[in-house]
Amino acid sequence: MATEVDEQLESAPAEKLVAATISQDAGFLLAKLHAAGSVLNNRALAGFGLKERSYSVLALANSDLEPTQREMAEFLSLDPSQIVAIIDELEKRGLVLRAPGKQDRRAKIVTATAEGSALFRQAEAAARAAEAAALTGLSGPEVTALKGLLRKALWGPAS
Repeated sequence: MATEVDEQLESAPAEKLVAATISQDAGFLLAKLHAAGSVLNNRALAGFGLKERSYSVLALANSDLEPTQREMAEFLSLDPSQIVAIIDELEKRGLVLRAPGKQDRRAKIVTATAEGSALFRQAEAAARAAEAAALTGLSGPEVTALKGLLRKALWGPAS
């Protein structure tokens, strides 16, 4: 049976390590926040039969931007074969459709079905709650600022 002292000893190393210089590294901090957020997101999305990646594809398919598989792969930083597998699964579930591109018929545009849109709206609410849980230590304006800074770092000041 664990005692209070044992529990303090187990949590102390993590708290102690916050003093390490790596805790000032942006890449480390982003990776750590992403890892914690992924756990929360995947738990929240499990009830919808989705994971972060499939949710992301479904979100893009619901965007009315008519993304191609290639655009999705590039935007989500995934290998094209990973996107194909995710879209295959979503398509089998009746959540998305693939259609030939308007400019290039070889390109496949991915759009959500009515069922996919309905599921996405429900999953989006769960994902927003998971995001709020991951960022619970920040105020509303801080969350807005964080998102703005991350978008700026990724896509420049015009984002």
